[in-house]
Amino acid sequence: MRDKKLYSQILGIETPWFVSDVELSLQAQQVKVFIEHTGKKGCQCRVCAKPCPGYDHIIQKWRHWDTCRFQTILVARVPRVQCPEHKVLAIDVPWAESGSRYTALFEALVIDWLKEATTKAVARQTKLSWNAIDGIGQRAVRRGLARRNAQSPKRLAVDETSFQKRHEYVTVVTDHDKGVVIHVADERKSDSLNEYFDTLADDAKKGIECVTMDRSKAYIKSVRQNVPEADRKIAFDKFHIAQSLGKAVNKVRMEENKTLISKGVEWLKGTRYNGLTNPENLSKEQWDNFEPLRHSTLKTASAWAIGELAMSLWDYPSTAWAIKAWKKWLSGLKDAA
Repeated sequence: MRDKKLYSQILGIETPWFVSDVELSLQAQQVKVFIEHTGKKGCQCRVCAKPCPGYDHIIQKWRHWDTCRFQTILVARVPRVQCPEHKVLAIDVPWAESGSRYTALFEALVIDWLKEATTKAVARQTKLSWNAIDGIGQRAVRRGLARRNAQSPKRLAVDETSFQKRHEYVTVVTDHDKGVVIHVADERKSDSLNEYFDTLADDAKKGIECVTMDRSKAYIKSVRQNVPEADRKIAFDKFHIAQSLGKAVNKVRMEENKTLISKGVEWLKGTRYNGLTNPENLSKEQWDNFEPLRHSTLKTASAWAIGELAMSLWDYPSTAWAIKAWKKWLSGLKDAA
């Protein structure tokens, strides 16, 4: 009796279910927990949730956490109902997901282990096949996707990343507000991003407020195809803008350096690093050496100043002031040209 009560509490078994017996096999090093349904409460279809008349019972088994290193198996006599719409189906059980042969608690334990080790390692420790562990992981992913789809994100971040020694690329979509990855697709094409947008309803697409990305033409094309008023909602992230501006400044420096060297002047020789580095990361000596160049009338100095002013545009808390600063920056860019 104590064994039955113990496992009822451990498994959270409640009416109309009850633990009918617990069987220990020392030879097989296994514990079997037998569970039954009282049949006193109406059962319902697991698809449409409508109350249905009983049809028969089937025996089903689930793997649970080990008990003192003994493999623990739940054995339940599960009622089947006859649904007018979905025919004969077994009812859902509260301790496991439909279609799984492992309890929810056991799957949660496996998922925790998968965060720390490979599928192969977890399979070895649990004495399950690689496919079984992978199936548990796949079910966890589906549950996560179902929760994600219930509330579509308003602000997205799109980026590409490489793997396998940088020979393969994938597109990664992140929820900006929650900081979690919500979609990964092969390659870095428009269709890679389209795969994510295809999962969203039209209202969800309209609700997108901002999409942060690099200046990828493929990603821009996809957002324009899928998000209303896309040009107003696309935001190029600061890192990639800084990277592009740095290349532009260095191009000006290289061209001007060639002209100066032809005249026997070496002012710009060895200044590439200083011009591309964030001023906050320069040492005092580097900054002191760079200071005369910064205040000179060289084109490189003007290009560097334009780049640094652009970086300050992200610091404005007020949209109105940011717009004014943006227009001022554009005006200075035109004057420099």
